[in-house]
Amino acid sequence: MNQAVDFVAVSTSLLEALPTVKSSAGESKMVLLSAKYSSEPADNDVTVDEEFRETLNADLGRQICTAIDSCLLQHLVNALFGDTLHTGISGRDELSNGEVEAIGAVCAFLHVTFSTLPLELVMTGLAYRTELVPVLWNFIKRCHENQRWPIFSKQTVHLPGDTPGWLLPLAVFCPVYKHMLMIVDNEEFYEQEKPLSLSDTRCLIIILKQALWQLLWTIPTHASSQKISSSLSSSHKKLSVESIQNRSRDVISKLLSQLQDWNNRRPFAPGIDFHSQEAMSETFVSQAILGNTRASEILKQAPFLVPFTSRVRIFTSMLAASKERYGPHRALPRNQFKIRRSRILEDAFNQLSMLSEEDLRGPIRVTFVNEFGVEEAGIDGGGIFKDFMENITQTAFDVQYGLFKETADHLLYPNPGSGLIHEQHLQFFHFLGSLLGKAMYEGILVDIPFATFFLSKFKRKHNYLHDLPSLDQELYRHLLFLKHYEGDVSELELYFVIVTNEYGEQREEELLPGGKEKRVTNDNVIQFIHLISNHRLNYQIRHQSSHFLRGFEQLIQKEWIEMFDEHEIQLLISGSLESMDIDDLCSNAHYSGGYHPDHHVIQMFWEVLKSFSLEYQKKFLKFVTGCSRGPLLGFKHLEPQFCIQRAAPLNASEEDLDRLPTSATCMNLLKLPPYKTKEQMQTKLMYAISADAGFDLS
Repeated sequence: MNQAVDFVAVSTSLLEALPTVKSSAGESKMVLLSAKYSSEPADNDVTVDEEFRETLNADLGRQICTAIDSCLLQHLVNALFGDTLHTGISGRDELSNGEVEAIGAVCAFLHVTFSTLPLELVMTGLAYRTELVPVLWNFIKRCHENQRWPIFSKQTVHLPGDTPGWLLPLAVFCPVYKHMLMIVDNEEFYEQEKPLSLSDTRCLIIILKQALWQLLWTIPTHASSQKISSSLSSSHKKLSVESIQNRSRDVISKLLSQLQDWNNRRPFAPGIDFHSQEAMSETFVSQAILGNTRASEILKQAPFLVPFTSRVRIFTSMLAASKERYGPHRALPRNQFKIRRSRILEDAFNQLSMLSEEDLRGPIRVTFVNEFGVEEAGIDGGGIFKDFMENITQTAFDVQYGLFKETADHLLYPNPGSGLIHEQHLQFFHFLGSLLGKAMYEGILVDIPFATFFLSKFKRKHNYLHDLPSLDQELYRHLLFLKHYEGDVSELELYFVIVTNEYGEQREEELLPGGKEKRVTNDNVIQFIHLISNHRLNYQIRHQSSHFLRGFEQLIQKEWIEMFDEHEIQLLISGSLESMDIDDLCSNAHYSGGYHPDHHVIQMFWEVLKSFSLEYQKKFLKFVTGCSRGPLLGFKHLEPQFCIQRAAPLNASEEDLDRLPTSATCMNLLKLPPYKTKEQMQTKLMYAISADAGFDLS
């Protein structure tokens, strides 16, 4: 093992002296192919760096890449680990000197390798042909449990003695483990608990959270001038404190974000595990709202460290600042529209789709026209526009209209065949994106349940195999069968093509150029699986998604929405799914028509509402507001505020008192007759709620 350590030390020095190879010719081709068959743009660095062209012979570069591709890294890593670091016997408490030397040598060498050579050439081999992930995790876990990290200065001459011992191992472990997670399927991760057990994954989250907080907050504050000087003097080195910190910040943040996605898909850890205690303070929130502070930078780089409610407060402040920055608006004549209820989407599209960004920020006033061509009574002070938003979203996102489809779980995503139904389908998607942005900008909740793989497009994220079950469970099962097939895959007679069928129009599309002639084999089956997943989850809806997003970002800035994950974006759109806080609704209710908080009918009403099941409480909220979910920050943020109005004259007849309650969702108004008993009120409310929801209680 000593010979292996010495050999790696020499190799590290040689690699560090080489200019960075941005990509090889082979990788350039793969990046370009990926870009062509993906919804994501290609990276800019798809050609060999100019400095590399000038200083390094191209033939030598090919030899280095060939050596890496022919398992050199795997042999080096396995040789360094050897019997001493076999995962079955490395659970002892004390770290041997040999173990520390081997870990330090491997991590130093691989960090320089990652900084020198194209990552695609090395990641798969390290992830699947070495013990790197289990051995490094075992090492990291033991150090964390013992609260004792070794110093690697012997292997890394550029690192000062007070450099955190976790810095270098995490800089190497995180990108390799993240690469594994891109290929792991749901059954492997949750059921088989690979590559790590779920309990170990939760422990890893805690370690990564603490390390990232130190990198983003603590270390910059308390770094000594000596360390800063040392870092700056060696900043041109690939194995300097600065380079390792930069890599660690990036890879730890990306891995934690990926683990949060897995946790959202099927929780295995409390959400608070991702939050930093320090980010929960009022001071942190105030600094984040100010902007141009370290707190605001953390929101950009690692928003999951900050609790969701804090980020909602920050987001709300950003919206308020935007409205104030653009000044008070009045409804200009060009922003006043007549809309036929029977043609709400077409009329709105024809009249509103040409509004400028400035007009969208201002008030939009709507007058509804009934089926007889008569304008409905009422002046739009905001309530009618809310009613308009509820009705147009119900129409536009209805699968019958053809712009959206729904998954088996009734979650919406863009219809890949929308162009076969609507000639102007992309303009419609842009318009609907701007409408959703307007709703969020004005704090109007709309009950539109989007599929997670579509919500990821709001963050410009790519979807992978583990996202496929939410769209096509049957296709996912077929791909898993292929992934774990133990026979000769080529005998299945599969080729790199996919057959699509939209409204009876069947097409065969190549997943790669020449895909009709390229047979799927054991060597390329993983590539085939991911190209199929990419086609269904990304490629087919790329145009619809991009146009929708352009409309949405007219009002909601990209950096605002990137503070939230997909699950949280859905909450911003539709409100909270958590249990309803009736006391909070009561505290923020208004009354009219003779009702007041101490009125016996009102007190009876709140008792009845509290006695309802959660399901009926949510149906009641939808009955009076148009949305079954409450505002994220409580009912004081409901616009307009909830109001209960007496629905009968003072000298009401028995007939008046026997009527069902009604509502005006545009005003969040409940019109409640003064019932005499709780039993009568409960019965009438349940009938009204059920009739509104389309249920029959008879």
